[in-house]
Amino acid sequence: MAIFSRGCVMITKAVIPIGGEATRLRPLTIETSKGLVRLLNKPILEHSILNLAKDGIEEVYLGVKGYVNYTSLFDYFREGYWLKKKYGLEKEVRIRYMPRYESTTNGDAVWYTMQYYGIKEPVVVIQGDNIYQLNVQDMFRWHKKKKAFMTIALQRVDDVTGFGVAKIDDDYRIEYFVEKPKPEEAPSNLANTGIYILSENFWEFLEDGWAREMRESRKLDFGSNIIPALIEHGYNIYGYPMEGYWFDVGTPERYLDAAMYLLHHLAPQELEAIPITQDIYMQGKSEMSDNLREKIRDMVKRGLLLVNGKVLLGRHISIGRETALEDAVIDNYSIIGRNCEILHSVVMDRVKLGDNVRIVNSIIGRHVEIGDNVRIVNSVIGDNAVISDNVRMYNVKIWPHEFVEKGATLEHYTVRSVRVPRR
Repeated sequence: MAIFSRGCVMITKAVIPIGGEATRLRPLTIETSKGLVRLLNKPILEHSILNLAKDGIEEVYLGVKGYVNYTSLFDYFREGYWLKKKYGLEKEVRIRYMPRYESTTNGDAVWYTMQYYGIKEPVVVIQGDNIYQLNVQDMFRWHKKKKAFMTIALQRVDDVTGFGVAKIDDDYRIEYFVEKPKPEEAPSNLANTGIYILSENFWEFLEDGWAREMRESRKLDFGSNIIPALIEHGYNIYGYPMEGYWFDVGTPERYLDAAMYLLHHLAPQELEAIPITQDIYMQGKSEMSDNLREKIRDMVKRGLLLVNGKVLLGRHISIGRETALEDAVIDNYSIIGRNCEILHSVVMDRVKLGDNVRIVNSIIGRHVEIGDNVRIVNSVIGDNAVISDNVRMYNVKIWPHEFVEKGATLEHYTVRSVRVPRR
């Protein structure tokens, strides 16, 4: 572990379990690890790793499972050294990967990873589909102060029904969790975020007799198995009250919620963007990007581009005249035709939209082609799909590479191939 200049011990290692098929986020995850699904024009996992690196984490271990997760994450992040140059970090962050063990749960992946690399010091565990604002070192100081065996970041939520909700005492020691309670049955509004700090001797509990079944059957899911068992057997499990934002982006609805929240609350520099107007931010620092910013600024000034709410634009994009954008994210290399409307939606990179396209409360995947006079509402379009002219879609999911014929009207429907690629 590293040391603060004031002599305070820091936590320097993080483990991020990334397994399973991310079925709730389909069709965006059919051919892509959920960690690489693009959010605000870069992968979800890059947000987490960057936050960890800024907080003094020097080594990140990815508990990967499956072909898609491993190959796509390794090919993108490699050993992670490039992050220092890209983001101007003080130190390099090293990324390592779990070998090909057949993990079945998030705890399983963390256990295998720590065993293989011989990690015998405290670690922070972050879930691969979390977007959050948290000072890890502050949480670690809380952990040390409480002499906790495990510390769980707790976030206040308005709707408790989808979370594990903690019952705590006056010292923030966790007495028990209620999983996905009805509002009237919830002991608090403090949700388990899946962000944990584990003590250096954390896995020693598996040597106790009562934990034999957990060890032998690999029932090591943190939420379902580990945390309830540790609380039952009297271990010091504490909550840490988060003050920043936190999103589990494991569904399209939560993905859009996170994107819209961050779009409205992050400063331009946090979005790696430069303001065009007070409400329009655009990424890119080259001369071409400067010229495009000036062109878009002129379109707004002349009323040829209408903007409401907040808008994030990527690099090397094209937007036709008479187009309206409201709370929208447009990723790199995308082409937007004339007289389009993109409202409360995300359009990923290298998408091509024809003229008179209206997209509302939807996510458009990478390299999608959409024809003229198309309406897409409350829908998710997978990568590389083709949507022909005059199509209407309401509450629809389109799998990658699918083709929707001209003039089709689809409601509450899923268009997908029979075969789903092996993970």
